[in-house]
Amino acid sequence: MKKTIGILIISMLLVFLTGCASDKKEDAAQKQAQLQTITLGLMPDVDSIPFIIAEEKGYFKEEGLSVTLKHFKSAMERDSALQSGNLDGAVSDMLAEAFAKAGGFDTVITSLTTGSYKLVVNKDETATSIQELKGKDVAISKNTIIDYVTDKVVTEGGLTSAEINKVVIPQIPARLEMLQNGKIAAATLPDPLATVAVKNGAKVIRTSEQLGLNPGVLLFTSKAVSQKEKEIQAMYRAYSKAVDYLSKEPMENYIDLLIEKGGFPKDVKGVLVLPQYKKAAAPQQQDIDDVVAWLQARQLIQKKYLYTDLVDTRFVR
Repeated sequence: MKKTIGILIISMLLVFLTGCASDKKEDAAQKQAQLQTITLGLMPDVDSIPFIIAEEKGYFKEEGLSVTLKHFKSAMERDSALQSGNLDGAVSDMLAEAFAKAGGFDTVITSLTTGSYKLVVNKDETATSIQELKGKDVAISKNTIIDYVTDKVVTEGGLTSAEINKVVIPQIPARLEMLQNGKIAAATLPDPLATVAVKNGAKVIRTSEQLGLNPGVLLFTSKAVSQKEKEIQAMYRAYSKAVDYLSKEPMENYIDLLIEKGGFPKDVKGVLVLPQYKKAAAPQQQDIDDVVAWLQARQLIQKKYLYTDLVDTRFVR
């Protein structure tokens, strides 16, 4: 009798647990059915890593959200996809947002991302300071975050922008290759490609972190912000989970994933140092003002945009 009762209790418990699991799956499925898909553009940089982790670890699905991640090698390719309506949002930068507004394309910054940019010289270059780069070739992507960071680094080092020879190489992998082949003296690169350059002998002259620069952002089209508000909120919840994961998990447990899914070079394995990722937050007023002033000084935009013209803080309050 006791044995029969015991079996009955165990059976009821199994039914209960199975039911709970089924309920959770049904809840997730119902959420996903209610939410639209978000399509995000990523770059081969460390800003994009939390999104790759969120997809791989199932954090988007936990929020009932379907996210399509598309990878780009240059800012130009990314912006073209955004403006043609193939993306809802993208890992981008403050300059790209101002350019979009000036061009009549309606996007808004919804938060900062966490990135790292380094001005490095090739392994055979004798220059060890900004001053010693005077008159030498420095590879950039023109009128982008790379150009902006380069100017800030150079100015802080005591030169003017005109005192270096900027060589325009839009695609980041091509810029790295030119540097490593000794075709250019220096280049400004985002991580992880800056790490690859250093592993192969390049030397760091200055970094964005040393200057307190953080102009990387996530932006969305205004259409997406108005029509997919719940989806973007769910995306940010998944992003926060990914940031928590990155703060605790040893990189060796996911570096192969970044190489496979993020398109990171195999050379980063064992040497990549990630920035300290932070939960999504709004940009600082001063950082926006500095970017707008830089663009205006170079006559790249005419209007002096206000913070509220470029930033929508509803998702990170």
